[in-house]
Amino acid sequence: MTDFVKRRADAPPGFFAWEEVGLAWLAAAGGTAVVDVREVGPTSIGLARIRTVAATREAAEAFGRSLARTHAAGASAFGSAAPGWTGDGWIGRQRLPIRSFARWGEFYATGRLLPYARAAHQIGNLSGAALRSVDRVIERLVAGDFDDDTPPARIHGDLWGGNVLYRAGLGGAGRGAVEAVLIDPAAHGGHGLTDLAMLALFGTEHLDRVLPAYAEAAGLRPDWRDLIGLHQLHPVLVHAVSHGPGYGLQAGQVATRYT
Repeated sequence: MTDFVKRRADAPPGFFAWEEVGLAWLAAAGGTAVVDVREVGPTSIGLARIRTVAATREAAEAFGRSLARTHAAGASAFGSAAPGWTGDGWIGRQRLPIRSFARWGEFYATGRLLPYARAAHQIGNLSGAALRSVDRVIERLVAGDFDDDTPPARIHGDLWGGNVLYRAGLGGAGRGAVEAVLIDPAAHGGHGLTDLAMLALFGTEHLDRVLPAYAEAAGLRPDWRDLIGLHQLHPVLVHAVSHGPGYGLQAGQVATRYT
């Protein structure tokens, strides 16, 4: 029996199928738990209801470690979706371009920053000066200035705190123990820091335990925190399109740190 149903009467074709495929792909990684899908249709998706509990510090640390395992499961390319998916996806209600790239910088520049910066500028939510700053970051990304040897990670893609819930453990965490569970992904091949950056941007329970646990499990470079702002630029631009010029101002400020 379905416990919770999300509906959208004007859902474009594939909108909820995208969520279902992303959840299954993340679940197959064997890392952080994901919500169970009961049924999916053209205008709705049925999910198991999650009876949430407060996160513990131990559960937050376990989440950091399990997220590292999810990422380590990998993807076929930067920008790719789950195997078998064709066409674009969605992040929130906005289209998310799905294209495969061999290099992260080129993917992030052309598949993430460029379309949302142009859209935000077109509707007046990103100033010309801010757009120029973003464009300079795009140039550096395309040039490979921020590339490293990290292979494509299997990322959630929309990992703000509201998409990380905690429940009494049903499996790997042990019955009764508290564990994290993921909902509402925009899953694709990306860089693991992108998920961390969104958690840091909007906050989540015991973030100060999640991030170090992830960094240790994933073996991050010592300077990883210096790049969090770069990885936040995409979600900030997404919000500039949908939530107004305040986010456009923030995008310009973030971009100037990486020009």
